[in-house]
Amino acid sequence: MGFFIQTLLIGIGLSMDAFAVSICKGLGMSKLNKKQMLIIGLYFGGFQALMPFLGWLAGAKFSTYVSQYAHWIAFILLAIIGGKMMHEALSENEDCDETEEKDKKLSHKELLILAVATSIDALAVGVSFAFLGVPIIDSIIIIGITTFLISITGVVIGNIFGSKYKNKAEFAGGLILVAIGLKIVIEQYLTVTL
Repeated sequence: MGFFIQTLLIGIGLSMDAFAVSICKGLGMSKLNKKQMLIIGLYFGGFQALMPFLGWLAGAKFSTYVSQYAHWIAFILLAIIGGKMMHEALSENEDCDETEEKDKKLSHKELLILAVATSIDALAVGVSFAFLGVPIIDSIIIIGITTFLISITGVVIGNIFGSKYKNKAEFAGGLILVAIGLKIVIEQYLTVTL
């Protein structure tokens, strides 16, 4: 699997929390507000790009000490993040509050908090990128754009269909992250044994 496809899949996996929140934001609009949709996408996409970069900066300081364990660290981080997302999707019934007032003004403070909260997982992914020597600028561009597009899609879906698919999306995102973690370990094992 090429770098672009793998990073795109990581971006999709990481963006599922933002997608779920975007669906909720779409529910709060009686009709689709394109300006609000773009603002939501920019917040979530921006933070999903920023957090891996911050994680990469932190991880780069320690990469020389743990490079021989990098594949296991990446697997553990991705498995924990993905497992948490799948567990939350199965165990919680986080339905959006559909009784919320429709078309209320977007709160930038609230969006900032939501963007940080939904991108914390990406911080750990950035640490694993540092250990694996992944090109960070290309990665954060792909992840940021992917999350931006998925978030605006979430707003549209929320506006049209409601919260029906929120938990399924979060579970799928977690599964993608765990699968990528497994792939990293298998590739390392095959490289060492061949």
